[in-house]
Amino acid sequence: MFAMLGRLRHWSSDPLVLLVLVAGLSAFVIQSGELGTSDTAHRLQTAHSIWTSEPEVFPQEYPEFGIHGRGGKLHSWYGMGQSLLMLPADMVGTYVERLPIFEDYDGTDPAVRSIVVSYSTNILISVLTALVCFRLLRQFNFTVREAVAGVLALLFCTTHLHYTQNLMENNYIMLLTLTGFSYQYEWLRSESRRALIFGSAALGLNLLTRLTTGLDLIAGGVFILLLMWFDRPAKPWQQLLWTYIKVAAPVYAFFFLIDRFYQYFRFGSFFNTYVTIFAREYHQLDPTLPPNFPWTTPFHVGIISPLIMPEKSIFLFDPLIVLTVLIVIFGWKRLRPDTRAYVAAALFLIFAYMAFYARYFVWSGDMAWGDRYVSTAVEMAAFISVPLLLRHQRELRKAVRVAGVGLVAISLVVQLASLAFWLPIEIYQMETFGHPTFVIALRLKNVAAFALGKMDAWGLDVHAMTEDAWDYVHITTWNFLPFLLRRVGEAPAWVVRTAFVIWYAGIAALAWVAWRLRTALTRNSASVVRDAVA
Repeated sequence: MFAMLGRLRHWSSDPLVLLVLVAGLSAFVIQSGELGTSDTAHRLQTAHSIWTSEPEVFPQEYPEFGIHGRGGKLHSWYGMGQSLLMLPADMVGTYVERLPIFEDYDGTDPAVRSIVVSYSTNILISVLTALVCFRLLRQFNFTVREAVAGVLALLFCTTHLHYTQNLMENNYIMLLTLTGFSYQYEWLRSESRRALIFGSAALGLNLLTRLTTGLDLIAGGVFILLLMWFDRPAKPWQQLLWTYIKVAAPVYAFFFLIDRFYQYFRFGSFFNTYVTIFAREYHQLDPTLPPNFPWTTPFHVGIISPLIMPEKSIFLFDPLIVLTVLIVIFGWKRLRPDTRAYVAAALFLIFAYMAFYARYFVWSGDMAWGDRYVSTAVEMAAFISVPLLLRHQRELRKAVRVAGVGLVAISLVVQLASLAFWLPIEIYQMETFGHPTFVIALRLKNVAAFALGKMDAWGLDVHAMTEDAWDYVHITTWNFLPFLLRRVGEAPAWVVRTAFVIWYAGIAALAWVAWRLRTALTRNSASVVRDAVA
């Protein structure tokens, strides 16, 4: 009994355990029970079609969604990665949805199956990302306090928070990429082939989600090369590079071949991508489309817009990237070789994604919070600014330190605001207000207006919001499950009340765990100081 209490006391003061609880609880309280976008709903349907008799794409969805493959069958145009990720939750959610208790609720929004999938998948990804991020930062020799701060910065001060509420591919891709970086870095330090295989498998698995994550594989290689350049390992770099290629290349090839077989199974070709088929089919539906569709955006527009466009700028949606840039400019020489290599690889990845999608007709990811194609890479470069600021606070200029604190505060406000409403609300409003629109400011205005009951008085209840009745219900309430259940009005009153009780309990638990984490870090820092003095 006493031993059990002792272990419990130890766990309740362990920063890593508390950090994991913060990640899990925060993901829990911000869920809406919806999947976030139609893209994810289509990927979930693909998962559902794997083990049921339902089709991958319903006939009535075409031509808005789906392309024809072998035998004229309609297929989704996405990779299988996120569908496989959601498959176990889909099976559980389908079983739960069929329980007698939900008989009268079946088919009502938000659906029981989507609630199960969104909660379980988002919480799992959030917890695993916190663990991997903490591991990587500790590998970079950050203190426990600095590493925890870096993880919290990722979870709460980057667009990672928005995509924890809205189940898109972004956070899954980031989890795999950070895992690849961490374990490949371990290989370089320990020469463990097992670590290199595991890291390469994580990066390779990304290919099943989105083939363009080949850029993440390249960034992993850039990270390793820069480590060799900056840190000069004991073994000759040529020998290490050859080992890296011998081990990593077959792993990457394995996942690439899986993707190609999936492509052949659907569309009868190993060599094309769904974009090729998408372009051909849409040219048949609309012969007036430009010959180079979907690569129709002028390159300079697609390159510059993610930097300066007020509706999509990475500096507005992820302000912490500004702090990273400041630290690189004013503190580059003070950075350790491994953090130099990581920051350089992350910045390379940002520009690689910007360049790749620059000519795509929806270079910004269309209906998304920020530029979703670039967001993951931006988050990778952004979150490390906080532990770097803590490590080098005495060496950096006072202006940089003050700017850093301000940027952290601004980032937190921006990301919390991103959770308030389902993301199409500003897209509908921009149909009336026009372009360009400062979306972050508009979101803050929406939050204030809704809280004060001034949406109509402030001219924010535009006609476009009412054109789709389903959307109107979802964008005119706080985007959290209890509020959505109450707004839709189909769930029994006792269910709504219970949902609110659990939600408030989750917030209270999150606050308590965060306070315990702060206390644990204070004790840990004091212990380090005592050891240093001794």
